[in-house]
Parts: sequence; structure tokens; C-alpha cells
Amino acid sequence: MAKILVILAVVGLAISRYCRVVAQDQEEASSTPSPLLVFGDSLVDSGNNNYLDTTFRADSPPYGIDSPTGRPAGRFSNGRNMADYISEVLELPEPPSPHLSPQFQGERLLYGANFASGGVGILNDTGSELGNIIRMPEQLASFERYQAQLAALVGGTEQARRLVNRALVLLALGTEDFVRNYFTLPFSARARQYTPRGFIDYLISEYVKILQRLFELGARRVLVIGPGHIGCVPAQLAATGRDDVVGECTSEIENAALFFNSELARVTQQMNSQLQTDVYVAANTYMIGYNFPNNRDAYRYTEWRVACCGQGSYNGEGQCTPASNLCPNRDEYVFWDSYHPTERAIAAILKFILDGTPEVMSPMNLNTMLAVNNET
Repeated sequence: MAKILVILAVVGLAISRYCRVVAQDQEEASSTPSPLLVFGDSLVDSGNNNYLDTTFRADSPPYGIDSPTGRPAGRFSNGRNMADYISEVLELPEPPSPHLSPQFQGERLLYGANFASGGVGILNDTGSELGNIIRMPEQLASFERYQAQLAALVGGTEQARRLVNRALVLLALGTEDFVRNYFTLPFSARARQYTPRGFIDYLISEYVKILQRLFELGARRVLVIGPGHIGCVPAQLAATGRDDVVGECTSEIENAALFFNSELARVTQQMNSQLQTDVYVAANTYMIGYNFPNNRDAYRYTEWRVACCGQGSYNGEGQCTPASNLCPNRDEYVFWDSYHPTERAIAAILKFILDGTPEVMSPMNLNTMLAVNNET
């Protein structure tokens, strides 16, 4: 009897400790917003490239012209980018800081971190002409170092891991692998190595490794942003436009983006099935972007081919600079510069990410993902 009483006491103590941990997790989740961890390319880079020796930067006017300060902050936008908007959805006090920023310390670590770098792709040779950018292996290594910093701040590895587990991970990759790698004009080594379908199969297989590594490092809610209408961006129209097809999207790149998004949805669903939980949510930005030129009355865009800021054909030649043409009516443009959407277009994309149907959000939209996490 004495042994049974001892066993019951031990079990009771273990249950009590477990309940305290669960209660602590629930209290933390209810009292503090979920951190945001950002990885990928220029769609979500909030300024890391400012601190790098690279030609691909957004640190000079008129970038940031519509931000609260009216000054460039390293975002490839006229104002906020996708990471900024999602940080507002999460009700964070401020967007997660670029991890290379000197201000990335103290309480700011609790809001998450931005590891993204403009120009990077799934493949390490993507963006090689841009100089020193933070490729995905280094972004993931920085994520590991961040967790050590976080542990020192919050009182231990276990506490840091709990924060990472309930963080929302935002990942935007793939666009650069097409526009700066496979479809690079006039020469592409990858195009000689693979057919378009073969290249996409290779890209997806490499992407799966990145997604698996994020899970190993503690990510449990991962929002994956696929490439949009990359055959329609002003840079592509300027590079491939001919007099007889002026303004038409580059069909080969469009088909590649469409197929890549469908494959990304397929493999993330497959990974979720293997994990027996919905860790990964894929946003089909290609299908989301389809709505812009085909529903002009709803979105009130008057220009979806020409960039607001740039030079040359479609304002799509080179980067946006202080000497570029600049439109006065930025809310009427889909594209801010030769590749990137305007702040208003990003807000429209976000609405689909939050509330979209399975056609564009697989297996659920972001609002559902956040609600499910709050209930468990």
C-alpha cells in the first residue's frame, strides 16, 4: 500500500507540473502576441540588404515614400511590405526587426525576427550576380543563433522553444529562381541542364529540405508564399516585349509559376499528412494575382503593366532610383518597381491570404490557421 501511495504521489506531482506548464503556455499565448519569423526574398525583406555589400538594395528614395516617415527603410516597396502587414494582423507592437540591424536586441527579440534578403532563391546559385546576399542556409543558421539569443532573454532553451513553436513563420521563395536563374536572358546554365518541368521538380525537392529544416528548428505554423504572375512583371515585359505582343505576359514563365504553385500546394499537403497536423499553409499567389487585371472595377487599378517607379519600357529597366520616373497616383498601380507590388497591391493580396478559399489557400487560409492555433 505504501508503494502504491508513493507511486500515486509521484504521478500526482507529475500531473501537477504538467498542468502548470500547460497553464503557463496558455497564459503566455493569451497575454502576448505570437512572434513573426520571416524568411525569403525581397517580397518580405525589411532591410537586411542595407547591411550587405550588394547591388540589390532599397535604401534610397523614392523607396518608402508612402511609409510613416516618408523615407526608405530597406523595403522593396513604396511603403509597407507583406511582413509589415502580417505583423499588424498578429497585433505586434512593431514589425520584427531585420536580424542584421543594430536595434535587433532586447525586447524586440520577443516580436520575432526578419532573416529575409532581397535576391535570394531556393537555390544557392540564384542571385549570384547581386553580390553578398543572405542565402537560405545562412538564414536558417541565423535562426538557430536567434534562438540562443532568445533563450538568454527569456530564461532558458525550453521557454525560447515554446515561443518559437507558437510563432508564425512567413516564407517567400521561388520567384528569383525563375527570373534570376532559369529564365535569365540571354544565357541560363540551368535552362541547358533542365526542361522547365524538370527544373520545377528540382526546385520543389530543394524547397522541401528548407521546409523540413524549419520544422526541425521548431517551426509549427509556416505560411509559404508562392511566386505570383512573374511573367507579367514590368521587368519581364521590358525584356521580352516585341511590337506584335506589346504588354502580353511571358507565357513560358507564367506556365512555370502556375505549375510551381500547384506543386508547392501538393508537397506541403503531403508533408502535413506525414506529420499528421497542418504545419504548412501554401498561398497560391499566382491565382491571387489573377484577380487584378481581370477584376479592374473591384480593385480600381488603372495600370497593371507599367511600374510606378522606373525607367525605359514599362518602367521595367533597372531599379527604382531618385532619377527614375515616378507616378503620382501610386494607389492605381499594381507594380511599384520592375518586380515588386505597391503597398496597396500587397494589402489586396493579404486579404486573400487571410480569407481565401482552397483555390488560393491550401489547406486553409491564415485566419483559420491562427484561430486553430488559439483553440489548441
